[in-house]
Amino acid sequence: MEQPLDQLERFRFVDIEKLMKSAERRYRELLEVEKPVVLLCDRDPVQFLAGFIAACSAPCHVFLCNPNWGETEWQQVFDIVAPNLIWGDVLLKLPSQHPNIPLNLPPNLIMIPTGGTSGKVRFAMHTWETLRASVQGFRQYFEIEHSMRRSLRINSLCVLPLYHVSGLMQFLRSFLTGGEFILQSWKTPDTQLDPQNFFISLVPTQLQQLLIHSEWLARFKAILLGGAPAWSDLLQEARSRNLPIAPTYGMTETASQIATLKPIDFLSGIQNCGRVLPHAEITITNQKLSIQSKSLMLGYYPNLLKEPRFDPDDLGYFDDRNFLHLIGRDSNKIISGGENIFPSEVEAAIRSTKLVQDVHVLGTPDPIWGQTVTAIFVSCDETATIEQLKTALRSRLAAFKHPKRWIQVDQIPRTAQGKIRRDRIEEILKLSQRSYS
Repeated sequence: MEQPLDQLERFRFVDIEKLMKSAERRYRELLEVEKPVVLLCDRDPVQFLAGFIAACSAPCHVFLCNPNWGETEWQQVFDIVAPNLIWGDVLLKLPSQHPNIPLNLPPNLIMIPTGGTSGKVRFAMHTWETLRASVQGFRQYFEIEHSMRRSLRINSLCVLPLYHVSGLMQFLRSFLTGGEFILQSWKTPDTQLDPQNFFISLVPTQLQQLLIHSEWLARFKAILLGGAPAWSDLLQEARSRNLPIAPTYGMTETASQIATLKPIDFLSGIQNCGRVLPHAEITITNQKLSIQSKSLMLGYYPNLLKEPRFDPDDLGYFDDRNFLHLIGRDSNKIISGGENIFPSEVEAAIRSTKLVQDVHVLGTPDPIWGQTVTAIFVSCDETATIEQLKTALRSRLAAFKHPKRWIQVDQIPRTAQGKIRRDRIEEILKLSQRSYS
């Protein structure tokens, strides 16, 4: 099988010569180390990609790491990882003694971080084959392989972190198809670039702020939207501007998306996660999802999955057209006074009032109701009050779904992918509780 290093020549990247030289240098470095275990956390994207390509070309375990992790996260990494190479900078000193590499694991593993929103870092174990399967499923679903030969390439404009599955898979789609790969900052995009044949991946908060460039966004082949639930008002606004949105469902454990709504269906008014991609299978029993996929992880390092199946926390159903609809997360479901309440529905209603910039809804313990609906929000206007929010919600939600507790903040803690930092949310809740006591 052709190694990743051998595929560099047909990859289109602005710094291709620098990337090739750096990858070859990293590869030679790996060959000098017995059973290399690499922490890859380069801030320079070219050096990061070079390290990744080199590691995938050698018998090696490579752990993709966030260079912005603090001491707590790095300590969690060193509690489970035995590195003998570090490419990049870490905040903690390398431990003097390392645990042995588990003997039951394959020699070539790509560890992608997940779970950071809960404050506990863990790594999903992937291989070159699982990542290739994700790319092939993407190509089949978007019928790229059936187009004219010059269009077989997948061109990606990436504004998401490369250590995260959402950024990494954009690189791999272009790399494995000989497509063009462009890195930009989503805060300062180059709108002079013609994106007609490009895919871009965004999280909802990024899409909301990029709507000022809607004419530019409308020229993309598709805007893959995932990472966090998108609210209905945002999707309606995107549809009114004729943006080729493709809402997706996927996760680190499945090497990104396994269900996607095509832009043509989105623009026709359909609002769901679309159909399952050809490399995956989703079964639903009592609203609980179960996933089998060629792109499925082997397990969380260092433990292998007991079965080739993954049961996420998500609840949903298929309609009569085989479109996937998500209801919410089982663990996030709020049970208040015996009623089931899904935060995503409450958040959508609150956003529709136009009185908040951002909102996060969750259940907090209550001695009478079991749980109470709590809304942490960022106001759109300093003059907006909680009473105004309550009044605006009356016609939008059943009374039992209304938040009984409101916490106003300057900013809701989210990751670069728009996901909630649950450890930081706990701090907000504790601080709010102290202010009331």
